[in-house]
Amino acid sequence: MIVAIHQPQFMPWLGYIDKIDRCDAFVFLDNVQFKKNEYQNRNRIKTASGWQWLTVPVTYRYPERIIDVRIDNRTDWRRKHLAAIRTNYSRAPYFSECYEEITKLYMKEYEYLCDINIESVNMILGLFGIEKEIHRASSMEGLREDPTLRLVDICRYLGADTYLSGAGGRDYLDLSAFEREGIGVIFQDFHHPRYPQLYGEFLPSMSAIDLLFNCGREGLSILRGERDG
Repeated sequence: MIVAIHQPQFMPWLGYIDKIDRCDAFVFLDNVQFKKNEYQNRNRIKTASGWQWLTVPVTYRYPERIIDVRIDNRTDWRRKHLAAIRTNYSRAPYFSECYEEITKLYMKEYEYLCDINIESVNMILGLFGIEKEIHRASSMEGLREDPTLRLVDICRYLGADTYLSGAGGRDYLDLSAFEREGIGVIFQDFHHPRYPQLYGEFLPSMSAIDLLFNCGREGLSILRGERDG
Protein backbone atom coordinates (compact mmCIF):
# COMPACT_ATOMS: atom_id res chain seq x y z
CA MET A 1 0.00 0.00 0.00
CA ILE A 2 1.24 3.46 -0.93
CA VAL A 3 0.40 6.20 1.59
CA ALA A 4 0.69 9.95 1.02
CA ILE A 5 0.36 12.56 3.74
CA HIS A 6 -0.15 16.33 3.55
CA GLN A 7 -1.55 19.22 5.55
CA PRO A 8 -5.14 20.02 4.50
CA GLN A 9 -5.15 22.91 2.04
CA PHE A 10 -7.98 25.05 0.73
CA MET A 11 -8.94 24.43 -2.92
CA PRO A 12 -5.45 22.98 -3.60
CA TRP A 13 -3.42 23.11 -6.80
CA LEU A 14 -2.88 20.24 -9.22
CA GLY A 15 0.33 18.99 -7.60
CA TYR A 16 -1.66 18.24 -4.44
CA ILE A 17 -4.33 16.37 -6.41
CA ASP A 18 -1.63 14.46 -8.33
CA LYS A 19 -0.17 13.31 -5.02
CA ILE A 20 -3.52 11.93 -3.91
CA ASP A 21 -4.08 10.29 -7.29
CA ARG A 22 -0.76 8.43 -7.06
CA CYS A 23 -1.41 6.82 -3.66
CA ASP A 24 -3.72 4.15 -2.28
CA ALA A 25 -4.50 5.97 0.97
CA PHE A 26 -4.19 9.68 1.71
CA VAL A 27 -3.89 11.23 5.17
CA PHE A 28 -4.74 14.82 6.05
CA LEU A 29 -2.00 15.92 8.46
CA ASP A 30 -4.37 18.11 10.45
CA ASN A 31 -2.68 17.93 13.86
CA VAL A 32 0.44 20.00 13.11
CA GLN A 33 1.03 23.74 13.44
CA PHE A 34 -0.90 26.07 11.15
CA LYS A 35 1.24 28.13 8.78
CA LYS A 36 -0.13 31.57 8.10
CA ASN A 37 0.06 33.13 4.63
CA GLU A 38 0.65 29.85 2.84
CA TYR A 39 -1.94 27.61 1.18
CA GLN A 40 -3.75 26.29 4.22
CA ASN A 41 -6.39 29.02 4.10
CA ARG A 42 -6.11 30.35 0.55
CA ASN A 43 -5.49 29.52 -3.08
CA ARG A 44 -5.43 31.21 -6.45
CA ILE A 45 -7.78 31.47 -9.41
CA LYS A 46 -7.09 32.95 -12.82
CA THR A 47 -8.68 36.25 -13.84
CA ALA A 48 -8.61 38.49 -16.90
CA SER A 49 -5.88 40.55 -15.22
CA GLY A 50 -3.73 37.69 -13.90
CA TRP A 51 -4.62 35.80 -10.73
CA GLN A 52 -6.23 36.53 -7.39
CA TRP A 53 -6.41 34.90 -3.99
CA LEU A 54 -9.46 33.18 -2.57
CA THR A 55 -8.76 33.54 1.14
CA VAL A 56 -10.68 32.02 4.03
CA PRO A 57 -10.33 34.51 6.93
CA VAL A 58 -9.21 32.93 10.19
CA THR A 59 -8.75 33.85 13.83
CA TYR A 60 -5.35 32.33 14.46
CA ARG A 61 -3.21 32.41 17.56
CA TYR A 62 0.33 31.00 17.41
CA PRO A 63 1.04 28.10 17.76
CA GLU A 64 -2.42 26.65 17.05
CA ARG A 65 -2.69 23.39 15.17
CA ILE A 66 -4.52 23.35 11.86
CA ILE A 67 -7.38 21.38 13.40
CA ASP A 68 -7.93 24.11 16.02
CA VAL A 69 -7.93 27.16 13.70
CA ARG A 70 -11.35 28.81 13.51
CA ILE A 71 -12.81 30.64 10.56
CA ASP A 72 -13.58 34.33 11.02
CA ASN A 73 -17.20 34.41 9.90
CA ARG A 74 -17.74 38.07 10.73
CA THR A 75 -17.36 38.87 7.03
CA ASP A 76 -19.36 37.38 4.15
CA TRP A 77 -16.31 35.72 2.61
CA ARG A 78 -18.32 32.88 1.08
CA ARG A 79 -20.41 35.27 -1.01
CA LYS A 80 -17.25 37.06 -2.15
CA HIS A 81 -15.62 33.78 -3.18
CA LEU A 82 -18.64 32.66 -5.18
CA ALA A 83 -18.89 36.05 -6.88
CA ALA A 84 -15.21 35.93 -7.87
CA ILE A 85 -15.51 32.38 -9.19
CA ARG A 86 -18.67 33.19 -11.14
CA THR A 87 -17.19 36.39 -12.61
CA ASN A 88 -13.98 34.75 -13.77
CA TYR A 89 -15.22 31.33 -14.91
CA SER A 90 -18.77 31.89 -16.19
CA ARG A 91 -17.52 31.58 -19.78
CA ALA A 92 -15.54 28.40 -19.15
CA PRO A 93 -16.78 25.28 -21.00
CA TYR A 94 -17.61 23.31 -17.83
CA PHE A 95 -18.78 26.17 -15.65
CA SER A 96 -22.30 24.91 -14.96
CA GLU A 97 -21.44 21.41 -13.76
CA CYS A 98 -18.54 22.55 -11.60
CA TYR A 99 -20.15 25.69 -10.18
CA GLU A 100 -23.11 23.69 -8.89
CA GLU A 101 -20.81 21.53 -6.77
CA ILE A 102 -18.78 24.53 -5.60
CA THR A 103 -21.98 26.28 -4.55
CA LYS A 104 -22.88 23.26 -2.42
CA LEU A 105 -19.49 23.55 -0.71
CA TYR A 106 -20.08 27.20 0.17
CA MET A 107 -23.67 26.69 1.30
CA LYS A 108 -22.52 24.70 4.34
CA GLU A 109 -21.70 26.34 7.66
CA TYR A 110 -18.12 25.95 8.86
CA GLU A 111 -16.57 26.83 12.20
CA TYR A 112 -13.13 25.32 11.65
CA LEU A 113 -10.80 25.85 8.72
CA CYS A 114 -9.83 22.19 8.60
CA ASP A 115 -13.40 21.18 7.82
CA ILE A 116 -13.83 23.35 4.73
CA ASN A 117 -10.33 22.47 3.55
CA ILE A 118 -11.10 18.77 3.63
CA GLU A 119 -14.53 19.35 2.07
CA SER A 120 -12.92 21.35 -0.75
CA VAL A 121 -10.43 18.56 -1.46
CA ASN A 122 -13.16 15.92 -1.44
CA MET A 123 -15.24 18.06 -3.79
CA ILE A 124 -12.36 18.38 -6.26
CA LEU A 125 -11.65 14.65 -6.10
CA GLY A 126 -15.31 13.96 -6.80
CA LEU A 127 -15.37 16.26 -9.82
CA PHE A 128 -12.30 14.53 -11.24
CA GLY A 129 -13.73 11.10 -10.45
CA ILE A 130 -10.86 10.15 -8.12
CA GLU A 131 -11.74 7.68 -5.36
CA LYS A 132 -9.22 7.06 -2.58
CA GLU A 133 -9.08 5.87 1.00
CA ILE A 134 -8.98 9.05 3.10
CA HIS A 135 -7.92 9.51 6.75
CA ARG A 136 -7.18 12.27 9.26
CA ALA A 137 -4.02 12.11 11.35
CA SER A 138 -5.90 13.53 14.32
CA SER A 139 -7.88 10.30 14.52
CA MET A 140 -4.71 8.24 15.03
CA GLU A 141 -3.37 7.75 18.55
CA GLY A 142 0.25 7.56 19.65
CA LEU A 143 1.87 9.57 16.85
CA ARG A 144 5.29 10.90 17.77
CA GLU A 145 6.13 14.62 17.51
CA ASP A 146 9.30 14.26 15.46
CA PRO A 147 8.37 15.21 11.85
CA THR A 148 9.81 12.07 10.24
CA LEU A 149 8.76 9.66 12.99
CA ARG A 150 5.21 11.03 12.84
CA LEU A 151 5.07 10.06 9.17
CA VAL A 152 6.53 6.64 9.92
CA ASP A 153 3.89 6.11 12.62
CA ILE A 154 1.08 7.00 10.22
CA CYS A 155 2.42 4.58 7.64
CA ARG A 156 2.64 1.83 10.27
CA TYR A 157 -0.88 2.62 11.49
CA LEU A 158 -2.25 2.05 7.99
CA GLY A 159 -0.04 -0.93 7.19
CA ALA A 160 1.76 0.86 4.36
CA ASP A 161 4.81 -0.59 2.68
CA THR A 162 5.56 2.60 0.73
CA TYR A 163 5.46 6.29 1.63
CA LEU A 164 4.93 8.79 -1.20
CA SER A 165 6.71 12.03 -0.30
CA GLY A 166 6.63 15.37 -1.98
CA ALA A 167 9.81 16.28 -3.84
CA GLY A 168 10.85 18.58 -0.98
CA GLY A 169 11.04 15.59 1.36
CA ARG A 170 14.51 14.86 0.05
CA ASP A 171 15.72 17.85 2.07
CA TYR A 172 14.40 16.86 5.49
CA LEU A 173 13.31 13.22 5.73
CA ASP A 174 15.37 10.75 7.73
CA LEU A 175 15.10 7.88 5.27
CA SER A 176 16.76 5.47 7.69
CA ALA A 177 13.74 5.77 10.00
CA PHE A 178 11.51 4.39 7.23
CA GLU A 179 14.07 1.74 6.32
CA ARG A 180 14.17 0.43 9.89
CA GLU A 181 10.41 -0.19 9.66
CA GLY A 182 10.60 -1.81 6.24
CA ILE A 183 8.82 1.10 4.56
CA GLY A 184 10.07 2.24 1.18
CA VAL A 185 10.06 5.91 0.22
CA ILE A 186 9.32 7.28 -3.24
CA PHE A 187 9.23 10.92 -4.27
CA GLN A 188 6.58 12.67 -6.30
CA ASP A 189 7.82 13.82 -9.69
CA PHE A 190 5.10 16.23 -10.73
CA HIS A 191 5.17 18.03 -14.09
CA HIS A 192 2.49 20.67 -14.40
CA PRO A 193 0.28 20.02 -17.46
CA ARG A 194 -0.72 22.71 -19.90
CA TYR A 195 -4.36 22.87 -20.92
CA PRO A 196 -6.84 25.26 -22.55
CA GLN A 197 -7.30 28.17 -20.17
CA LEU A 198 -9.26 31.42 -20.24
CA TYR A 199 -7.62 34.82 -20.58
CA GLY A 200 -4.63 34.35 -22.84
CA GLU A 201 -1.21 33.30 -21.58
CA PHE A 202 -1.17 30.08 -19.55
CA LEU A 203 -0.70 30.46 -15.82
CA PRO A 204 0.34 27.34 -13.86
CA SER A 205 -0.24 26.58 -10.20
CA MET A 206 -3.82 27.80 -9.96
CA SER A 207 -6.35 25.98 -7.81
CA ALA A 208 -7.36 22.68 -9.38
CA ILE A 209 -10.80 24.15 -10.05
CA ASP A 210 -9.20 26.07 -12.93
CA LEU A 211 -8.56 22.80 -14.81
CA LEU A 212 -12.03 21.54 -13.90
CA PHE A 213 -13.80 24.62 -15.21
CA ASN A 214 -11.84 24.53 -18.45
CA CYS A 215 -11.73 20.77 -19.13
CA GLY A 216 -14.22 19.05 -16.84
CA ARG A 217 -13.67 15.44 -15.85
CA GLU A 218 -11.40 15.05 -18.89
CA GLY A 219 -8.98 17.11 -16.83
CA LEU A 220 -7.95 13.93 -15.01
CA SER A 221 -6.50 12.41 -18.17
CA ILE A 222 -4.71 15.72 -18.78
CA LEU A 223 -3.28 15.60 -15.27
CA ARG A 224 -2.14 12.01 -15.69
CA GLY A 225 -0.90 12.46 -19.26
CA GLU A 226 1.99 14.67 -18.21
CA ARG A 227 3.52 12.05 -15.92
CA ASP A 228 6.85 10.42 -16.55
CA GLY A 229 6.37 6.71 -17.07
